[in-house]
Amino acid sequence: MSNFTASYNLFFWIMAAVCGFVAAGIAFFLILFAARYHRRRESELPPQIQGNAIAESLWIGIPFVLFMGMFAYGAKLYFDMRLPPADAMEIYVVGKQWMWKTQHPEGEREINELHIPVGRRVKLTMTSEDVIHSFFIPDFRVKQDVLPNRYTTLWFQATKPGKYHLFCAEYCGAKHSGMIGWIYAMEPHEYQAWLEQGAAEGGMASTGEKLFHQFQCANCHHFDGRGPCPDLQGLYGSTVQIGGGTSVSGPTTVVADESYIREKILNPRAKVVQGWKEGYMPSFQGQIDEEQILDLIAYIRALSPAPGGAIASGSGGALQGAAPQPTIIGPEATSIHNTAPYRP
Repeated sequence: MSNFTASYNLFFWIMAAVCGFVAAGIAFFLILFAARYHRRRESELPPQIQGNAIAESLWIGIPFVLFMGMFAYGAKLYFDMRLPPADAMEIYVVGKQWMWKTQHPEGEREINELHIPVGRRVKLTMTSEDVIHSFFIPDFRVKQDVLPNRYTTLWFQATKPGKYHLFCAEYCGAKHSGMIGWIYAMEPHEYQAWLEQGAAEGGMASTGEKLFHQFQCANCHHFDGRGPCPDLQGLYGSTVQIGGGTSVSGPTTVVADESYIREKILNPRAKVVQGWKEGYMPSFQGQIDEEQILDLIAYIRALSPAPGGAIASGSGGALQGAAPQPTIIGPEATSIHNTAPYRP
């Protein structure tokens, strides 16, 4: 069970009751009117009714209030489910035909399983290596499509220890029915013990640091700001001034979130930072998998602790409480409105 289960169930039964009541009312009056007011003779003419303002107001006003009430309740529940809290612990998920691969920031990896602590908000950042999947935990009342070439997020808070089904709810190929798993909701101390006994080679950030050097990223991204490519310290969560690129029509600004960093790794010419020359960074498309990209992102995030402990959202929007970050531009940029060149 999760923090959404009770609200979702209540919403479902309210909708079922209202729709059932309306359907039963329509059926009742249909039968009643057909029996009472059916045509008895060929020459019979019904009396002409000019209208009834009270009746018309009621059958317009009552359904309007009922259905707008359901809309308001559903909208609130939707936004509650779609906006992850800033203090949620993050777990990364990669969907692949036909398995779920999950990774904890501490380094623990799982296949078709996910261990989480009860009473702790959990945010899943998810992507697919091949086709569209859908991460579905029926008992938690949460489901989110998992798409290739982008990140989607899902959050929940388990409220009861137990073992819960995990499904892929989107047809993804011949073995779609076998893409199942389990969610293990554990007491916090049990989860911590499981985490400590399972961690092997360090966290995602340390793995990302090794990849950073393995792929020779450090040859160009110098931490003293003197390299041919931008210094990555302070990058995550900051505003980046874009001068051009293949995916933008002109100068713009973006937030350096997971999606931006992923795009820069796979397609560096899509958005070129203003003041930096295009072509220094090669594309790593086909050389790096989604799990390695997530490790690199975790390393870059570790270089960029957000002010006040706040973390930028997966969708690119700044969360409440996060202090404004500097706008990053290159050394050859001449000016930018109300900003100065970035200096880590």
